[in-house]
Amino acid sequence: MNDDTTPHLGAMLESLPDAVVAALEVRDAWRRRVADSNPGLEFIVSDLQSWPVGSTVRVGFLDGDSALHAAVVSATTQISEAMNLTLDFGYDDAAGTYRRWSLDDQERQAEVRVSFDMGGYWSLVGTDATDTTIDPWGGPIGGLPGQRTLNLGGYKDGLPAGWEGTVRHEFLHALAFQHEHQNMRGPCEDDFRWEDDEDYVPTTDARGVFVKDAAGRSPGIYTYLAGPPNRWSRQKVDHNLRTSDDPGTIASTFDAASVMLYRFAPFFYLSDPSPCAPTGNGEDLSDGDKRGLGVLYPPVALPEVVEQARQGLQMLTTEAPGAGVGRSPYSDRVVDLLDARIAAADG
Repeated sequence: MNDDTTPHLGAMLESLPDAVVAALEVRDAWRRRVADSNPGLEFIVSDLQSWPVGSTVRVGFLDGDSALHAAVVSATTQISEAMNLTLDFGYDDAAGTYRRWSLDDQERQAEVRVSFDMGGYWSLVGTDATDTTIDPWGGPIGGLPGQRTLNLGGYKDGLPAGWEGTVRHEFLHALAFQHEHQNMRGPCEDDFRWEDDEDYVPTTDARGVFVKDAAGRSPGIYTYLAGPPNRWSRQKVDHNLRTSDDPGTIASTFDAASVMLYRFAPFFYLSDPSPCAPTGNGEDLSDGDKRGLGVLYPPVALPEVVEQARQGLQMLTTEAPGAGVGRSPYSDRVVDLLDARIAAADG
């Protein structure tokens, strides 16, 4: 997604750099192996990206002025009102300014580190914002103090159409929400036009974007996204658009009104109207979005979740022959997340 909340022909869809995605895939593969070999640790593949219930998540800005920061903060009010989690933007009433962070930071000034200087709109998911295994070499995106975690490209030049919906979309990612079109309980997987229409002749417009050919046949998603401005491989398309059938994935009922559901160009769908097409306005949180926030961040931490964290922590920190866990940056990261969850529950 690049210029509004309704991707269309020639629009750039949001995506993280390939290097970041690769690092996340390595980490997630490790977590799945540990979960498969250690009964009782299944939750680590699906339940560690949400922040501790009732905790405070600091947000800071790399660039942009206070007026822009205030606009972003205002757009997140709908989110804050629906959950037991505090987004702390570090507002200084006397100065009229908000928290800032720097590329040179050696200590983390904020968990969610917002920037406006890179291309496109994207966000790391939930606690990935503090995961230093994502890019420990200091690239532009990752969990180190001086790395970006959420970007709203172009906002310094003016707020685009649908900007509030985009802010809410990206901040829901920062709170551990995934894309709704990848919900395994939804219809999108079966209704997306993955492949070209039969006998489609590759045809592009003046921008090089794949369009319908002279006979009215449409390009498939793989072909369309292989062209400019996205230039995605099939693997990247699968990562960003296909649903996951991982048994560890937690999925709610498909919500066509969610701000997490893209509004694609009509040719992306096989049917018209498509059951995958959004019914919301793309701006406001749906009732389902609000319920999801309430489930992730309820009034109090569920006792069974806290007990699960305690048991998992004991398993990961106990030197047991044949346990199959082993100490590594990945296991240390899980231990830190479980410690934080327990500490928040204990008050």
